[in-house]
Amino acid sequence: MVSGESAIMAATTQQLLQRALWIAGLLLVAAILWLASDVVLISVGALLVAVLLQVVSEPFRWVRLPRGLSLFLAGVLIFCVLVGVGYLFGTAIAAQLEEVIDRVQEAQSGLTRLLNSSDIGRMALKNVRGVDVPLTDIFSRLFSVSANVVVGLVVMIFGGIYLAAQPALYREGLSRLFPREWRGEVEETIDTVARALRLWLFGQLIEMVIIGAMSGVAVWLIGLPSALALGVVAGVAEFVPYLGPIVAAVPAILVAVTLSPATALWTFFAYVAIHQLEGQLVMPLIQRRMVFIPPAVMLLSIVAIGYAFGVVGAMFAAPLTVIIFVLVSKLYVRDALGQEAVLPGEPTDQSAAPATASKA
Repeated sequence: MVSGESAIMAATTQQLLQRALWIAGLLLVAAILWLASDVVLISVGALLVAVLLQVVSEPFRWVRLPRGLSLFLAGVLIFCVLVGVGYLFGTAIAAQLEEVIDRVQEAQSGLTRLLNSSDIGRMALKNVRGVDVPLTDIFSRLFSVSANVVVGLVVMIFGGIYLAAQPALYREGLSRLFPREWRGEVEETIDTVARALRLWLFGQLIEMVIIGAMSGVAVWLIGLPSALALGVVAGVAEFVPYLGPIVAAVPAILVAVTLSPATALWTFFAYVAIHQLEGQLVMPLIQRRMVFIPPAVMLLSIVAIGYAFGVVGAMFAAPLTVIIFVLVSKLYVRDALGQEAVLPGEPTDQSAAPATASKA
């Protein structure tokens, strides 16, 4: 009897110790994110570049081309697409973006004059100025390039190329940082995270294209100028789920305000309808086969990471959330707690099978 109680106490102590180690690990990850935010964001960017190369190279692998040649052709294809888009639409988009910024400034000045004409408006302006958020500055900074940004992009691109060329080398090197008995679990976890990022990126690219095209067509039908630029803004902003669409709607509505109140109202309803359609139809269809993360978890993660690391952090908040969510689901919920957790790319009944077998 005493030995049984001792065994139960030992098991309970082991579980408490394991959970304490997990909490310490999460705190360590948070500290690393805080202290080395630039390195973390560049690393996530390199992972996304590597995943993108892997995704684009898959059709070449279907015809049994060597891995290296497939990756090379994928890189050439991505480069040609970017150069082609820049050549065909770059000048037009740049000119239209300048027009959008000018109209946003005009609309912002008009709203300021309108609010200054009443006591309530002046009171509201006084409070808003206390938390000054210059929309035009934010909008223009999103499309500005600095030396640090260029260096970061170069490191991300070449880091992604190296990761895509020799993934097994880096996976094995990372696993060697852990004890030998953990290495199998570490390599499996790395594969799970890579698969989740691949599925998330593929789904996100589909959403960006759909929302960008729908937004561009909608504002063109309404009669707004610079429809191409507004469509590009909507598509790029979709990379940041939930908050990105709101940011993309602001310049479109402000541009519409410079035309007429009715145009602004139509633009507002168009963006609401597009993102309702996205939330109720497009996103569920994509996430059913890609990566599903509860909306509240994704939204709070984007806000927290954006608040801690700024605009660039918010841009990479979604893939960071995917990585952390998968790690917690696999290592803590499934492995440590022994509960069911379906991971990205797994069939929905896979995690249920062991539980059914154990009951039998």
